[in-house]
Amino acid sequence: MSNIPADLTYTAEHEWLTSDSPATVGITWNAQDALGDIVYLELPAVGTQIEAGSVVGEVESTKSVSELFSPVSGTVVEVNDEAVANPEIVNSDPYGAGWLVKVEVTSTGPVLTAEEYAAQVGS
Repeated sequence: MSNIPADLTYTAEHEWLTSDSPATVGITWNAQDALGDIVYLELPAVGTQIEAGSVVGEVESTKSVSELFSPVSGTVVEVNDEAVANPEIVNSDPYGAGWLVKVEVTSTGPVLTAEEYAAQVGS
């Protein structure tokens, strides 16, 4: 479980989020590993209202394009411009410098604990 920090919550679609407000959202180590080299990120603009479970962006790699699902409903208050400019940091540091958006949360969708996510991905 070394690639699944215990202090975060997760979604079945391989996103993670923090419990603070605004919540920080990103993709998991497992997601970036499956995608391979990430070359492009399409993220929602600051001020965008997002809904839990809805598609809010795309992560493009040399292998495929994957949709980014929001684990929460709320308003995007910050976008990681550094990750947009240098998407490879999502591969090298998905839980740190590779975060994607920060959201002022109004409600949270279905989330998993680190243990539940580890069981899902077979860690």
